[in-house]
Amino acid sequence: MAAAQGRLSDGTGGMDDGNEEDVDGGGAAPPPFRAAVDALRAARLRPQIEIEPTPAPRRLAPYAYALEATVVDGDQDLADGRLVLLHDPAGHDAWRGTFRLVTLVRAELEQEMAVDPLLPDVCWSWLTGALQTRGLMYGEPSGTVTRASSHYFGGLSERPASSQIEIRASWTPREGLGGVPDTAAHLASWCDLLAQVAGLPPAGPGDASVVTLPQRRGPQSR
Repeated sequence: MAAAQGRLSDGTGGMDDGNEEDVDGGGAAPPPFRAAVDALRAARLRPQIEIEPTPAPRRLAPYAYALEATVVDGDQDLADGRLVLLHDPAGHDAWRGTFRLVTLVRAELEQEMAVDPLLPDVCWSWLTGALQTRGLMYGEPSGTVTRASSHYFGGLSERPASSQIEIRASWTPREGLGGVPDTAAHLASWCDLLAQVAGLPPAGPGDASVVTLPQRRGPQSR
């Protein structure tokens, strides 16, 4: 299992290159944010989930850190997503806190699953359930679950119709000692969500009650 890695944005209009000397310069991030990021970087994840660095958004908060992940089965990608940690030391009225987690998760679906009217509610429950299963406290959750279908015509008419589920969500992690949330546990919960959407079995006995999607048609080749 590989440790999570990523990049920092200090909100000054630039992206650092991971060099600690640069991060400790005049635009150095505050200690709570640095501790939250360090916990993300040290997190250990299940081997089917590959984490890669991705540039963090620069306009959502003064400080941001971003990860992107792919759920892999052999040479196939079953699902992918992006997780962004935002921090505003002054606090944010909409967040009701100084930290915010924002995510996008996507996966291909069987046509039969795509037309299930309960699917959006089930997918949202996977997110909240993943957080609750690990005993995490959070507030102000919001988001959308979107189903999209593609039908091909003309020169692409031989392709079968495809459907995709997309979960966009954000929530405020509860801050602990020193004003630092347990970001490693939130990352683990997010990976649980990715695994569920990808149709992987639960990672351990504690997750045995989680409902997972059946294997979807046509996972993407890498």
